[in-house]
Amino acid sequence: MSRPLAVGVQLPEVEREVRWPELRDMALAAEAVGLDSLWVGDHLLYRTEEGSKGPWEAWSILSGLAAVTERVLLGPLVAATSFHNPAMLAKKAATVDEISAGRLVVGLGAGWNETEYRAFGFPFDHRASRFEEAFTIIRSLLRDGAVDFDGRYYSARDCELLPRPQPGGPPLMVGSQGPRVLRATLGHVDLWNAWHGWFGNSPEGLGPLLAEVDRVCAEVGRDPAEVGRTVAVLVGLEGGSGRRHGSPGRPSSEPITGTPAQLAGTLRRFAAAGVSHVQLVLDPITVGSIEALGPMLSLLDED
Repeated sequence: MSRPLAVGVQLPEVEREVRWPELRDMALAAEAVGLDSLWVGDHLLYRTEEGSKGPWEAWSILSGLAAVTERVLLGPLVAATSFHNPAMLAKKAATVDEISAGRLVVGLGAGWNETEYRAFGFPFDHRASRFEEAFTIIRSLLRDGAVDFDGRYYSARDCELLPRPQPGGPPLMVGSQGPRVLRATLGHVDLWNAWHGWFGNSPEGLGPLLAEVDRVCAEVGRDPAEVGRTVAVLVGLEGGSGRRHGSPGRPSSEPITGTPAQLAGTLRRFAAAGVSHVQLVLDPITVGSIEALGPMLSLLDED
């Protein structure tokens, strides 16, 4: 197999109410069709003109997915560090990584949806500063197994993860285009992620973001080649009606459409731009739409 980049799928969030049996069936379909990864959003509550909606809690779902799958990578796209005590988030991540036998990718971000912060009682101020402290605690615990930290927003004094996570910990990924978050993370993470609305959902639109990642890597003394580039790509399939993302204020874009050969060609263009992993945001997102990716994946695997 010569797949030019890894291909995953983001599972449903608030498109409709999806129960665990369907999520499980989607995960099994993803493994069967040959996908490389499964991702879940980390959100709690959205309010739109259509009313209130919310997904299941991300880390609990990841634990269930880890237990019913055998091969695919798993991760939050991305976990809002401010929804959790950072040491507890590291504990959850280490546990999911154990259940999955080392298949977890720990995607992290600073959060953005004020509605859920207010409703669940989390502070929305100083998000970049809070993230910087949380990230220090999380990466230290997952990579080293211990941390002694006392900050303005968080503390983890003489804290240890026991049992210890896998040597070196699971891969870390940051999902952000914010300068402060990038500076805080690009010296340490394995992967960087961009949402499709940030770059117009096209390989050509990625240039400025990739250049900024390179610039910040140089600023913090990191070889840009050491940071894998991953992007969420919106894909419209037959039966799609416009995938909702919970907040009308979140950047969106036009979906990529076409035949399996055309979709495979677009993903090859992302690979040529330097992307190592894509998370497909499918419209519609069903077991059938995941299975329908089979011909495209077969074409993508060809020389």
